[in-house]
Amino acid sequence: MWKKVLRSDETKIELFGHNAKQYVWRKSNTAHHPEHTIPTVKHGGGSIMVWACFSSAGTGKMVKIDGKMDGAKYRTILEENLLEFIFQQDNDPKHKAKSTMEWFTNKHLNPIENLWKELKTAWLFCLPVQMDDAKSQAFK
Repeated sequence: MWKKVLRSDETKIELFGHNAKQYVWRKSNTAHHPEHTIPTVKHGGGSIMVWACFSSAGTGKMVKIDGKMDGAKYRTILEENLLEFIFQQDNDPKHKAKSTMEWFTNKHLNPIENLWKELKTAWLFCLPVQMDDAKSQAFK
């Protein structure tokens, strides 16, 4: 049965900020050396929202969410990205919209939350310079 289960969720990725805690081992009086600092952008620098899914067969497509996601936008993502799977999601209000709930009959815990931490940590090693570069880099 688990071969037919598809897990999904959405998350916000800070393009120039801190997506995860970082710890640095360093010698005394080296706190401000470039290798011990994280570059920042004034006024936050922006973020992107993404939706992704995975199953025992592998990862699905990661979808960039433009603007605020509501029930209609969420259903469009599902219609364009779901195949013949049993679908699982968390209890976000747009996921529970009456029209969205027509799609579903089963609720479980969502292990995709564990993958978001890995994605956000990996993002720290990409740190692009420009916003346009950041958005395109996120989907490579």
